[in-house]
This record gives sequence, C-alpha cells and structure tokens, in this order.
Amino acid sequence: MNKNKVSVQSHDDAQAIANGSQKKGQSKEQTKLIAAGIEKGIALYKKQHKAKQRQADKHKKQLKKQSSTSDIDEDVIEPQLTQPHRLLPWFLLLASWIGFTAYLTLI
Repeated sequence: MNKNKVSVQSHDDAQAIANGSQKKGQSKEQTKLIAAGIEKGIALYKKQHKAKQRQADKHKKQLKKQSSTSDIDEDVIEPQLTQPHRLLPWFLLLASWIGFTAYLTLI
C-alpha cells in the first residue's frame, strides 16, 4: 500500500499544470516526472497545512482550557477594555460646551 496517497483532484491538477508548462520537444516521460513532482509538492503542502491547523486547534483548546479554569470572570475583564470608550462621549460634550462658550464670548 502506498503511504502517500494523492487524491484524484490533486493528480488532475498536477497533470494540468505539467501539461500547461510543457516545453516544445519535451517527452511524455518528462511531463509525467514533472507531474509527479507537482503531486508530491501538493501532498507536502496539504500535510504541512494540516499540521499547522492541528497546532492552531491545540493552542485554541489550551487557551480555552486556561480561560475556563481562571478565577477572573470574562464579564469583569470586558468593562476594563471598553472603559476609554465610555469617556469619549463625555469628553466630546465637554469640548462642545467649551467651544460654544468661547464662540459666544468672542461675538
């Protein structure tokens, strides 16, 4: 059994790419070798992509586990992050009143 199974779609894609980049006077055997190399490249890419995805899932699961075991509640953290946004309307109101007062005194 072949360990490096390549899907039919990958095989077809590799063959299409090899045929598309075929040079004048290139033999069919050379084109097959190029297609085989492209298939290996596709398989390697998919393997690396799956490994990265697994690593990201592990990291996400680990972060979720840490956040669920921590003593700090998410509701307590959230208002601290949005606190500057709550002051913005008051600052704008104060600035507009100062500007309005300055406008009236300069007339």
